[in-house]
Amino acid sequence: MKFGINVKRIRRKKNLTLEELADRSKVSRSMLSMIERGEKNPTIQVASQIAEGLEVTISYLLGEQEKQEVIFIRENERLVYKDETSGVERHLLSPSFSGKGLEFILHILPPLQSTGTFPAHRKGVKECIHVTHGKLQIELGEQPKIFVLEKGDSIYFEADLKHRLTNLVNEECQFYLIIDSHQIV
Repeated sequence: MKFGINVKRIRRKKNLTLEELADRSKVSRSMLSMIERGEKNPTIQVASQIAEGLEVTISYLLGEQEKQEVIFIRENERLVYKDETSGVERHLLSPSFSGKGLEFILHILPPLQSTGTFPAHRKGVKECIHVTHGKLQIELGEQPKIFVLEKGDSIYFEADLKHRLTNLVNEECQFYLIIDSHQIV
């Protein structure tokens, strides 16, 4: 799997051992090893933890693209990550660059499913979410503030805190997520 190959390549490029990446990402050394060997597909939550530990985006780990002035992405060519456990889908609608930039993502949450808890991003990362279908609960922080968004609602927040997204209804929930890491402090 390209994800595992990219994790290993970037980890080595940053001169990190599996133990060091495990400490940074809070993902066990054995799980990281299985992911790097392509024996295990991480959940979206674990993939996010690994990306934060490597200081890159999940999208970058899914498939590196070189920076170009114009990048055209057809629907059948976009990077799609499906969490085999929860069925949560993550469709990258923008190019994937390394650690800084803008990511435009379509998330599809099956009925009553959650993304799991995403780790806090680095300081300066911002997220904006817009719900197009369903009802989405967002929990922000250690002692979470809870927000419920319905079709047409949006939320913007500094993403340097844990966050969890849950579909509250018995139908598919779709939302767009923009992650902005341009102004990382």
